[in-house]
Amino acid sequence: MKDRIYIKDLKDNVGKEVTIAGWVDVRRDQGKMVFFDMRDMTGKVQCVALPSRAEVIGSTVSHNFMDTAKEIRPEWVLKIVGIVNKRPEKNVKAGVLNGEVELEITGIEILNKAETTPFQINESTSGINEDTRMKYKYLDLRTERMQKNIRMRHKIIKFIRDFLDKENFVEVETPILTKSTPEGARDYIVPSRLWQGKFYALPQSPQQYKQLLMAGGIERYFQIAKCMRDEDTRGDRQPEFTQLDLEMSFVEREDVIKLNEKLLINIVQTLYPEKKIQEIPFPRISHKEAMEKYGTDRPDFRKDKNDKNSLAFGWVVDFPFFERTDKSDNSQAEGEWTFTHNPFSRPKSEHMPLLMDKKDIGNILTSQYDVVLNGYEIGGGSIRNHEPEALQKVFEILGHKIEDIEKNFGHMLHAFKTGAPPHGGIAWGLDRLVMLLQGEVNIREVIAFPKTGEGKDLMMGSPAEVSEKQLKELGIKLSK
Repeated sequence: MKDRIYIKDLKDNVGKEVTIAGWVDVRRDQGKMVFFDMRDMTGKVQCVALPSRAEVIGSTVSHNFMDTAKEIRPEWVLKIVGIVNKRPEKNVKAGVLNGEVELEITGIEILNKAETTPFQINESTSGINEDTRMKYKYLDLRTERMQKNIRMRHKIIKFIRDFLDKENFVEVETPILTKSTPEGARDYIVPSRLWQGKFYALPQSPQQYKQLLMAGGIERYFQIAKCMRDEDTRGDRQPEFTQLDLEMSFVEREDVIKLNEKLLINIVQTLYPEKKIQEIPFPRISHKEAMEKYGTDRPDFRKDKNDKNSLAFGWVVDFPFFERTDKSDNSQAEGEWTFTHNPFSRPKSEHMPLLMDKKDIGNILTSQYDVVLNGYEIGGGSIRNHEPEALQKVFEILGHKIEDIEKNFGHMLHAFKTGAPPHGGIAWGLDRLVMLLQGEVNIREVIAFPKTGEGKDLMMGSPAEVSEKQLKELGIKLSK
């Protein structure tokens, strides 16, 4: 829009006639004068329509803007021309954007009208029925709180990208259409039209691809990655979520922990200076000690849980590699043992003989490390098994048959036989980290278009049925 300026810049244009555009936030009709607040993505400003001004310039505009000013309602989209004036001293609002100025209207153009909204946009929607908010998510996103959440999420991601770029990391996008392999959670599967009867899977994480990138000599990889898991309803989990995923070659556990700790500290100190990290460097505790002392592997280290600006980071290390299989969970492997983290972790060096001999399995400790914040796990990773023989032993312990290991993970084993370097990495639950930094109660508050707890998109109406024609093209028949 020609000559438009942002509302945040009005204070730098006192005495000038300017053009702004945005939404009507609040409207107040006081007899002859009409006041309303205009809102764009940068802030708000009070506008005033004066009859005296309309009489002076009435001949130069296509219609009397006072009539238009009296007509407008909240959430109408307007283009406003006006003069930036300083407010009288008694009306100055200190500490508020544009608290010292107002816009005296000289012209109004209606760009779009709006029906009455199902909830107030100029108030926090945290107390509004969530199903209603999610059905009208585009309206919820207009609110000040949601705008802050989404914009701070952007700043965190940008900070991560800039930081890792300076640390010689390369951002690599890995495939969304991949292969279904038994890694823990249930896959979302996608039918192939060209290869009927065969299916792609959506990635639970980029775990295998990032290790293959290490075999490919990338050395330092990261990605802001979409992950999809077809899990049952569990708290505030989402069918699709976002990870900061990274992997590093020629490293030990200490190298990965040191880099991630530095990144987290820098995010807080730069973007959230009002918050205080309780302890630097982050404290460390073994999995055994965490369970004995706190009864959980994601302990809350806060000394004062009433201080909303207290951030108690910590590391939990030395996890058991294997645990007994939960036979009630169909997503688990069929053997006597399953993994606690993922099958690609490397045991601690002193426990490698136990893995190779498949002895004392329950006491094998892995190189896994989790980073926790205020009682939440916000990231987890490990040093990986880069030797094919060791990875083969893991799958054997998990109960996989030799032919199934080759079928499901042969590409990994073959890659590790071609000179793969030692490597390790981590994945952060980015939604959860942003949630905690923004002081929200669930991750849906920091995702632009989340699903419900039951995995539904109430705005788009998904999941939804597809046509018989689409099913026929895919060679699929639905059972009743």
